[in-house]
Amino acid sequence: QVQLVESGGGLGQPGDSLSLSCVLSGSIAGIDAMGWYRQPPGKQRELVATFTTDDSTYYGDSVKGRFTISRDNAKLRMWLQMNSLKPEDTAVYYCNAVILGIEYWGKGTLVTVSS
Repeated sequence: QVQLVESGGGLGQPGDSLSLSCVLSGSIAGIDAMGWYRQPPGKQRELVATFTTDDSTYYGDSVKGRFTISRDNAKLRMWLQMNSLKPEDTAVYYCNAVILGIEYWGKGTLVTVSS
C-alpha cells in the first residue's frame, strides 16, 4: 500500500512564498515519476511540476521561473517551493507518484493566495 501525504498549504498574499511537502510511504519500488498537480476552483486538475524517469524536471508554463520542485535522494520526500505567488495559484495541490505503472495521489492541500 502506497500513501502520499501533503502538508504546507495555507493562506498567502500576492508576492509571498509558500512551501509544500509530500511524504511517500509503503511499498515503494520502481518509481516512474513524481510530481505536483493542482486543481483551481471550478477547473480541471493540471500539472504543476514533475520529475521524469531520467530525473529531469518539467514545469507547467504558468509556474516556470516561480516554482521549484525538489526531492530527497531516497525519493521518499518531495517539496514544492512556490515564490511570487499570484491569486491564480489558488488551488488544491496534490502530490502524485507513478510506481510500477500505477498512479497514486495524495488527498491534497489547499493553497489560497489573496490580498
